[in-house]
Amino acid sequence: MSKHKPLHEQVMVITGASSGIGLCIAILASALGATVVLVARSEETLEQLTSEINASGGEAFCVAADVSERSEVDKVVDQVLAHYGRIDTWVNDAGVSIYGRLDEVGEEDSRRLFDINFWGVVNGSLAALPHLRHSGGVLINVGSEVSESMVPLQGIYTASKHAVKGFTDALRVEIEDVDESAVSITLIQPTAVDTPYPEHAKNYMTREPKLPEPMIDPQLVAEAILQAAQEGGRNIKVGMMATLNTSLNKFIPALAEKLSARLVDKQQQGRPPQNPQGTLYHAGGNGRIHGTVRH
Repeated sequence: MSKHKPLHEQVMVITGASSGIGLCIAILASALGATVVLVARSEETLEQLTSEINASGGEAFCVAADVSERSEVDKVVDQVLAHYGRIDTWVNDAGVSIYGRLDEVGEEDSRRLFDINFWGVVNGSLAALPHLRHSGGVLINVGSEVSESMVPLQGIYTASKHAVKGFTDALRVEIEDVDESAVSITLIQPTAVDTPYPEHAKNYMTREPKLPEPMIDPQLVAEAILQAAQEGGRNIKVGMMATLNTSLNKFIPALAEKLSARLVDKQQQGRPPQNPQGTLYHAGGNGRIHGTVRH
């Protein structure tokens, strides 16, 4: 039985909606009748994607914003309320990675990643929360299997996703258990997903990055998020490897670390870096759900 509104009655805000999982959520939610608000830095891409959703019979609206700035997230909230009067589900999906050894990655880049991956989630959560309380809605934060495990060459990303889990778990206790609010607060923890994520990462390596296989399709993550938007949930793993890797790290950590060390080569393609700066400081705007891995 659904704990929250059915999708066709929801206004859903999705950050990181110009590509990958975020875009997949927006398209799928719209097809199921939700009103979707696409948020990302890529204004032209967002406008094009929004037009395509509306042309196909959906109801979509977009706001260009950098989630690392609380004032810009507040602007998103104001515009959504002006258009629709409420927020039923807010999905914090915006995120970026850095490929490189921890002793090589610059502090400025590491702080910028945390501004997006961690503070972006904090900003979205706290800006949306008063309105989710009013609607009895759902807050969904996109973490990762590395919220409870680790991967070499993406150490700062791993740290940011641990931080997202800690924040989300603590917020859930305060809102759901202490306040006994009708709001549901959910952490989604996917395994590796076939999106443009490696292309968007800043890259310190001498080869083009990739995600280790097996990868799952973004639609599996989107479906888990849309289920949570109706039913709530706590920490939801998506993909068999997410369950396996987090369990190994919990119960056999020494083995998990040895296996993780083998992922160094599996995160590098045979070709040189194509865009080593990635989208850490600038919007990507490719408007694609899936990645373009070439071996």
